[in-house]
Amino acid sequence: MPQGMVQFLPLILLFAIFYFLIIRPQQKQQKAHKEMLASLDKGDKIVTNGGLHAEIIKVEEDFIKIKLNDTATVRLDRAFVARKID
Repeated sequence: MPQGMVQFLPLILLFAIFYFLIIRPQQKQQKAHKEMLASLDKGDKIVTNGGLHAEIIKVEEDFIKIKLNDTATVRLDRAFVARKID
């Protein structure tokens, strides 16, 4: 092995570890979140990024209408849905 390649071996190894421990799991999480947002439907219960628990009333292109309680309904950007409650 040439001397130059031996010097870069620790750097390559470090990048591989960084990729498998940080980048790849984050990409998987983003993909799962995007799929969850695409699957939202009327009647689903969600939690927003702000911690509000709500029920979806109507699904629109970029927004969803949610019911916070019996009298309060609001429009929420899809990007602010943290998770769906099963």
